Amino acid sequence: MVRFVALGDVGKGNAGQLAVGAAVGTVCAARGCDFAVLLGDNFYPTGVSSVTDPQWQTAFVTPYATVNAPFYAVLGNHDYGGDGAGYEANKADVQVAYSQTNPKWRLPAVHYRFTQGHAEFFALDTNRSFWGPNGSGDGQTRADISAWLNSSTATWKIALGHHPYRSNGPHGNAGNYDCREVLGRCVALPLFTDGRHVKDFLDTIVCGRADVYLSGHDHSLQWLTPTCNGTQLLVSGGGASATTVDMKNPVHFQTTDLGFLYVELNGRTFTGTFYGETGNVLFTRSFTK
Repeated sequence: MVRFVALGDVGKGNAGQLAVGAAVGTVCAARGCDFAVLLGDNFYPTGVSSVTDPQWQTAFVTPYATVNAPFYAVLGNHDYGGDGAGYEANKADVQVAYSQTNPKWRLPAVHYRFTQGHAEFFALDTNRSFWGPNGSGDGQTRADISAWLNSSTATWKIALGHHPYRSNGPHGNAGNYDCREVLGRCVALPLFTDGRHVKDFLDTIVCGRADVYLSGHDHSLQWLTPTCNGTQLLVSGGGASATTVDMKNPVHFQTTDLGFLYVELNGRTFTGTFYGETGNVLFTRSFTK
């Protein structure tokens, strides 16, 4: 059995993050957690400046002090600085370097993989799909993740990233992020922010090859009904604050409650449970491969 929690958009050091962190500690103590996953935007509003930045204490060490498990992290747009515009690569390098300072923090590279029991996890850097001409900045990520998925013999293959494939939050679906109505059409302004290259990356590399894709970016909890070529899609971005949800996509469940996802991988069965900030169960669902 593999057991872990996944939560994103946490890095505010606010009352919401503290409450969710305490709930994670309570649930992990009761049910067991092999590790936790942070799904990006680990530090608001513009990442961390050094391995001694005080935000390490206020937005990581203190909120998760009661969680006796390592935290594997992926990077979000705010982690790359620029107040979320994501153009300060050195800010991401700081989070990688912190892995050498605190063993509870696991971010060995901007993208990487790790195994736990009969599952293999693929940590993506979806920010790179916004870089370079036609999203060419994600070339190394594409090559590595594709090769790793091809060679994996794990029962469960789970991809972890910041930007969602589909979402009912304000950021919306990849290829149509943050759109505005223009002459009756939904258009992202400027066009390169619409996430079309994130969608292409996920369509080409992840969908149909990973069993599950977990993401954040929108500050809500969602289990989408549609899959991407069979890959289950879940959003767990309620780790510190909430935005809104609508019904662009059908869902098994969605809420703007703060909280996190708890996952059990028991043989060939995946059980996901969304918990609220007081440790209350909001929704649970299982499926078997």
